[in-house]
Amino acid sequence: MRKRVFVFAVCLGLGLVPRISSQSSGQTLKNVAEFDLPGPGGKRFDYLTIDTDDRYLFSAHLAAGQTYVIDLRTNKVVATVGDTPGVEGVEYVPELKKFYTSNAGDNTIGVVDLRQLKVVKKLHTEKKPDGSAYAAPFHKLYVSDERGKAEAIVDVRKDEIIKTLHFDSETGMPQYDPVARKVYVNLQDQNIFAVIDPATDEVVGRYPVGRCKGNHGMTLDPEHHRAFLSCEENNLMAVLDLDKHEPIAFLPMADGPDVIKLDPGLGRIYAACYSGAISVFHQDDSNHYRKIEDFKVQHAVHTLAVDLETHRVYTPEQEADGKPVARMAVYEAVTRP
Repeated sequence: MRKRVFVFAVCLGLGLVPRISSQSSGQTLKNVAEFDLPGPGGKRFDYLTIDTDDRYLFSAHLAAGQTYVIDLRTNKVVATVGDTPGVEGVEYVPELKKFYTSNAGDNTIGVVDLRQLKVVKKLHTEKKPDGSAYAAPFHKLYVSDERGKAEAIVDVRKDEIIKTLHFDSETGMPQYDPVARKVYVNLQDQNIFAVIDPATDEVVGRYPVGRCKGNHGMTLDPEHHRAFLSCEENNLMAVLDLDKHEPIAFLPMADGPDVIKLDPGLGRIYAACYSGAISVFHQDDSNHYRKIEDFKVQHAVHTLAVDLETHRVYTPEQEADGKPVARMAVYEAVTRP
């Protein structure tokens, strides 16, 4: 993930000074569990992804160079995978029972066999591999080399990098759209949303994202042809129309938004914010969105995952009461009348 850049003056100029909501906790989420994670506390935890078949949560612990396999049915860590130095991204390929880690510590993509629970291969890439996305029909994994200003494309059947796309910008989170059959990637230095055709692995479009500055995080609503971006430099959520390739809404977030996720079953969008909040939004319909609250959590959260089956939200904590910790917090969605 990208290093935080807080532009307080810009927020003032927009009249969007973010703050943690003073509303009572439990309005949209309630804490239902917490459990410790192995390894040292503190900076930092990065991306999460869920294996819906085996009910596993994969959690990247960047500082420890470890990736955890967590059983969602018991909230127990069932394995700690090492040899993932500086791990940031983690993406699951269900048909092959493998997941892939983006290791910023040695600039590699780690191939982890879920049956063996160990790294079985490493692919050398550019600089600081970060977020990743899997395009299942094409058997390709797309990994953003953030500092290398590139997108590495992996054929998961061979576990080989088959192409690297280069840009004039650091690359943010990629996502695969199964409806449009396109891969999207944030070009966060240029405030551009790029479109890749996975059939040819060519860039087929680049579109500005309006007032969104530092577009790093991304999640999709393929059914309604929408993308949601975390604008890290001015604390906004941008909503993009994927048919017209233009933003249709901007909503304020708490300071330091990073990973953003959609729960389509509830019509909710959640964004992890470093200042100590999960910003929560509601999708009334494909053209109308509203902010519900900044749900207060521990300071320094970067990431979250949404279990679409249970509607639970998982976020690793690295700091509590000013002290380093290593634990996972579990929140349950509360539906207001």
